[in-house]
Amino acid sequence: MINLFLGLCFMLLFGHCIADTVFQPMSMSAGKRKDREIDMSCVPPGQKPINLWYMWMTHHAVVHGGVVAIITGRYEFGVLETILHWIIDFYKCKNKYGPNVDQILHLTCKLIYVIIILLCLNGCMFTLHTHKF
Repeated sequence: MINLFLGLCFMLLFGHCIADTVFQPMSMSAGKRKDREIDMSCVPPGQKPINLWYMWMTHHAVVHGGVVAIITGRYEFGVLETILHWIIDFYKCKNKYGPNVDQILHLTCKLIYVIIILLCLNGCMFTLHTHKF
């Protein structure tokens, strides 16, 4: 059981690191901020400038959710991760807390997923069945 715990924790940490760095280009990192200025050199002539922060935030959160779903084999954890990641990053981008709290919250979510998986493997009030994607 300890090997499963450590393995899931490591893989979810690895997935989080990849999704927060490799899968998050600077344009996405900057684009997630609701209060950012729009770079007019990136707006095609004749097009109205729109701050699409919610699109960038959603794309980033869905990437994290997809990584969690792939690692856990559960789309439910992926959907939950998408929602929680969106909310956590939204408040970080509003400067309600800094990057350390942000990362602690994200990693706490991952730890909770692992605990739920282990509890369900030991028998609990609900069961988890692996979905094939």
